[in-house]
Amino acid sequence: MKSLVFAVFACFAATAVFAYDPLKLREATAGAPLDFTVQDANRDRALPIRVYLPVVTNAAPVVLFSHGLGGSCQNNPYLGKHWSARGYVVVFVQHPGSDESVWRGQRPAQIAIAMKQAASAQNFMLRAADIPAVLDQLERWNAQSDHALHHRLDLSRVGMSGHSFGAVTTQAVSGQSMLGSARLTDARIKAAIMMSPSVPAAGSAERAFGSVTLPWLLMTGTNDVARIGGMTIGGDLASRLGVYPALPAGDKYELVLNDAEHGAFGERALPGEGRQQNPNHHRVILALSTAFWDAFLKSDAEAKAWLNGAGPRSVMEKEDRWQHK
Repeated sequence: MKSLVFAVFACFAATAVFAYDPLKLREATAGAPLDFTVQDANRDRALPIRVYLPVVTNAAPVVLFSHGLGGSCQNNPYLGKHWSARGYVVVFVQHPGSDESVWRGQRPAQIAIAMKQAASAQNFMLRAADIPAVLDQLERWNAQSDHALHHRLDLSRVGMSGHSFGAVTTQAVSGQSMLGSARLTDARIKAAIMMSPSVPAAGSAERAFGSVTLPWLLMTGTNDVARIGGMTIGGDLASRLGVYPALPAGDKYELVLNDAEHGAFGERALPGEGRQQNPNHHRVILALSTAFWDAFLKSDAEAKAWLNGAGPRSVMEKEDRWQHK
């Protein structure tokens, strides 16, 4: 009897010790991120990128991040630090024309107008083309013996992510159909996370998202609307919530954080946002995003079981919403 009790206890202890935890940092922080510039000669376009490397020096899965309107590759360091400490090379891409240059030096009265103009179809297409250009350059640097990224990148396992305009960029390169059934999908991308997604301004959501085959994780909040100078820029809440119902079943997930505003996915509240940020929102974002990457870029069965089971609820607050299909 004692041996049976001991065996049960040992099994329980082993389970407790080795239980999957997406918030546990398995590796030390690798130090300061590295900054590079991707020169896209075909478009005469220079793309700043910031790279967070894991401590391990063997080739690691790669996660790209596209900033929102008016942002830069220096945004969202909390994501870069956590994901890299979990064994990913994290690449933050900056998009000229819809980055911080839009508002820097502008008079306050002109910022909203400049931002609205920058949220254009032209900049959308430029952004969508930036992602394959960066991936092409990463492939070259990975093979270049004298480069800091030499043999550090496993480009057979690429994740794509972004916030707001960056979420729209992510949608475009990871499976969304454009008007006329055109696609901008990059086949190297294996999974995608959209923070503050939105449905297209023209055409139906079903046509845009009905044939997405990749795993997608959508994140938004109940107050996720970007307002600048009294103007709404990007999608409203109905647009944010309209993506998930249009997706086909099969590794599709949606998180809705209670009371989260548009700035909840960044480091600080955005101008015009009145609520104090809830520190648990970042905890939930990190936990769910890490489990998602582990499940679909590392094929970690425990991570997927955590994601599809009670794991998300263990870090979320009661009013937060979570669903998958």
